[in-house]
Amino acid sequence: MSHRRITRVNELIRREIGEALFRLMNEREFDIAAVTVTRVTTSPNLRNARVYVSIREHEEDRDTMMALIRTHRRELQKQLGRNLTMKYTPRLSFHLDESIERGDHVLKLLSEIKNDPDGPENDDAPEK
Repeated sequence: MSHRRITRVNELIRREIGEALFRLMNEREFDIAAVTVTRVTTSPNLRNARVYVSIREHEEDRDTMMALIRTHRRELQKQLGRNLTMKYTPRLSFHLDESIERGDHVLKLLSEIKNDPDGPENDDAPEK
């Protein structure tokens, strides 16, 4: 199967799952505004799909929110099967994506280094 087709399928699944999460998740402890479906990787035979989800600003509730998403896996999969015309509806597995938090941490560190008055770029002493 071509790489381009897999990429299109991954993007379509990502978009559909994002919309389905918005429609299905109505528990009080679930904050849909903090959840982003960052990417989907589908197996070459389109039978399995790993869905990566980022949950921002709720570090203490992250496990609870991931557990809620995983409990709704079958409903999300059914919704996906109804909305997409595919030979097989992929079996979904949800994984926490921490890449955005790592990126934010790196940007914060870089900002601190830039604003540090004792940093190497603000050093007025001549080098030997």
